[in-house]
Amino acid sequence: MYEIYINTNKLILADNQQVKNIKSIENHLIAPYSGKSKSLFSYIDMMEKSKRFGNIIIHFHDKKKLIQDFQKLYVIVKAAGGVVNNGSGKVLFIFRRGYWDLPKGKIDPGEKKKAAAIREVEEETGITQVTLGKKIRITRHTYRLKNGKRAIKRTHWYAMSAPQQKLVPQIEEDITEAKWIDLTNGYILDRPAFKNIDEVILDYLEK
Repeated sequence: MYEIYINTNKLILADNQQVKNIKSIENHLIAPYSGKSKSLFSYIDMMEKSKRFGNIIIHFHDKKKLIQDFQKLYVIVKAAGGVVNNGSGKVLFIFRRGYWDLPKGKIDPGEKKKAAAIREVEEETGITQVTLGKKIRITRHTYRLKNGKRAIKRTHWYAMSAPQQKLVPQIEEDITEAKWIDLTNGYILDRPAFKNIDEVILDYLEK
């Protein structure tokens, strides 16, 4: 299934077979796609303005067309980032705009995903000596560009390692804190994190 976070809720695009055996779930909406892209705006608007539904699942006989129609409503922004471990069970987090986040950023034109992931981690936290590991997953979330247009940020996440060192948060990117957080006793944070970040960390810990 194709998953996108809109604010704190998840929109899922699926084909008819994938939802055939899904029973009604409380606080979830399962709806067929009409085949007209403008009809998707009602679901997007609903998720942007309210928390009535935790998840919305939209299904169609041609999932590829459904995804293409949905993406046409957005500017696609490609990004990369990492889960950096210091070798002692601590993972590098950044605090930005009221939420814990992981270092990530846009991929420059012509830049490789892995190179962008390392560069963004170094720029946002001030660390060096970063070693790249395996790919963890891809996440998607929506936001508004400065010109008001809707965008989907598609982020490639990689496991990384680096020695414990002084951290320098990138203030110009609204990062007010960079911190090594101990995850040896489980994934517990003192302040909220975005749900897509929760999923990245949980996938990282499972692998």
